[in-house]
Amino acid sequence: MRLVNANRPERWKEDVRTSVDMFNSWFLDFAPLTFREQRQATAEQVEGMLRRTGDLIRIDATTLRECPEILPVLRQATAPPIARDRLAGLADVPRSLLTSMEREERLPPRAGDAELDEWLGRMTATIRRLLDVGIFPWLEEGVEAEERDRAIAASIVADRLCGTLADPIIRNAQERRQLTAIRRFLEARGYEEHSEPLASECTSMEPGTFAFRMTVIGLSEDGSPVNLPIDAVVMPLGSSLPCVPLMVEAKSAGDFTNTNKRRKEEATKIRQLRAAFGEQTRLILFLCGYFDCGYLGYEAAEGLDWVWEHRVEDFIELGI
Repeated sequence: MRLVNANRPERWKEDVRTSVDMFNSWFLDFAPLTFREQRQATAEQVEGMLRRTGDLIRIDATTLRECPEILPVLRQATAPPIARDRLAGLADVPRSLLTSMEREERLPPRAGDAELDEWLGRMTATIRRLLDVGIFPWLEEGVEAEERDRAIAASIVADRLCGTLADPIIRNAQERRQLTAIRRFLEARGYEEHSEPLASECTSMEPGTFAFRMTVIGLSEDGSPVNLPIDAVVMPLGSSLPCVPLMVEAKSAGDFTNTNKRRKEEATKIRQLRAAFGEQTRLILFLCGYFDCGYLGYEAAEGLDWVWEHRVEDFIELGI
């Protein structure tokens, strides 16, 4: 099996330094802008929540039934802001209720109406009791909210909400940047994006095509099928079908600690892929940021290879 970086430890240290410099430059240039844009969008969402709740006068079970997605915003409107688990405990409601409302933006489909009304009633009573009147002065003064007060309150709550989501916001921006780099490289070499990527089409993609965020079916240790999300799947030009495509995991990190904590994830994924598609299956890591030599050595020992974002042309050596 052709290797491009895993078998060249003599250049790992220099690549690590270059990759860290690249990540830091990107973070300083783009992360603040990305965060500000997200904060502005979030402030607009908070203002929408305020209008839907009559500037927090109308927080009741009916409101949460109609707009379950406003719950994360309401949790940041209290003093102090309350975590999901804390609200579940204070209101004595199932944590799964909050998870369904916040992650799926819906109420649990199997819960009965009477039961839901009881749960939602306890949640809204808890939130009303804890509302931060310091940032919603009209509540304490018993007057209508003015436009300026509403905008200030929305900005404060948006700051709180974005603060809890800072890492995911930056991580999502990193992923978009990396996938864009892969797309540009592939399209420059004549590749076209595969339409409607389905797991069943993995080995029958047309040569010279690629797909992002494809779910591929691997096999766990007990032989049961497992869904494996793959960031990029590329069928090299000149491939004879059916053929296992090249699979790529985009990974970007802002510190060394988390990468070493999570390095087993890729090792598990490659084992599950090879159990399904054979030992010649290739899972390539597309790296940018803080991946030290300890991380690289571990992944190389597990049979994984990688391409650095600062040297994307290494994909050529992998047959792309």
